Amino acid sequence: MPDHDRTLGVGELIARRHREGSAPGQRTDSHRLALVIEGGSSRGAYSHGMAMAIEELGILPCFDAVYGASAGALNGAWLLCGRAADSRRAWNPEVINRVINPARALRGGRVVDTEYLVHTVYERIVPMDFPAILANSITFHPIATDADTGAAVDLHPELSDVRSLQTALRASTCLPILAGRPVRIGPRRYVDAGLSESVPVRTALAQGATRVLVLRTRRDGEPMRPPSSLESRVVARFLSQHAPGTVGPWLDRLQRHHSDEQDFGSDPAVLQIRPPQSAPDIGRIARDPGVLQQALILGRAATARTLSAYLAPKLSA
Repeated sequence: MPDHDRTLGVGELIARRHREGSAPGQRTDSHRLALVIEGGSSRGAYSHGMAMAIEELGILPCFDAVYGASAGALNGAWLLCGRAADSRRAWNPEVINRVINPARALRGGRVVDTEYLVHTVYERIVPMDFPAILANSITFHPIATDADTGAAVDLHPELSDVRSLQTALRASTCLPILAGRPVRIGPRRYVDAGLSESVPVRTALAQGATRVLVLRTRRDGEPMRPPSSLESRVVARFLSQHAPGTVGPWLDRLQRHHSDEQDFGSDPAVLQIRPPQSAPDIGRIARDPGVLQQALILGRAATARTLSAYLAPKLSA
């Protein structure tokens, strides 16, 4: 690899590929550039806005792979099918209030209905172009957690048709208790990616990525609050019955979060885009339409501002 390629930053690589009209299979460099999108359930409104900005800037062809965890997998799918901007309608109250409904827990139902989201919203209400995702030369890597081992699993090898893609999206977003029991794919069962790798940078690097752009749904320095003792008991009991391999990873989430922040916060091969410090806190099952729409706007603006700083000099040259 030429010396200037070894020291090329993430933003500079995106700018150069954009300037050259680079596309997968037609690269003039030897890098593998991955886009990683953090999960977070309703916090995914931030990364959806970020995906919108990437689509609007026209830089998606600069990437070789898209990795997404939980809501990040959904936003990666929207980006890969070219409908990130159009799909902001999926955050409208009439959709969110049907997908997320705490009152259903009183009747023993799912608080978060991902089956309705993927098979009704994404098929008929706000259509997702599933075949376009499968046909995209930029590879899609939805992450999920193996219910029996607790390991983070890249579901890319399982994507063969529309049905398998839909199932992978449900597996990546299967929040314990809130979204029901694990999702089965072949002989394995999976739950939400957040239990094992909510920001799948390690998976991307392990699979050969040399540069990584990360779309975060947490502000810089935003703490991950530990669960209450009641929540710990309830969730641990549920997981021990239905996803026994994930009990340890769930209890270790806070430690893993701190490790990720330390390892990747100063890595020159990793560029992270985050919501601004003034951005509001958003809970996992938040439904406030004003807050969610604000998150979309803030995520979009933060990404456009960050990446335009690299692209603008190239565009004016």
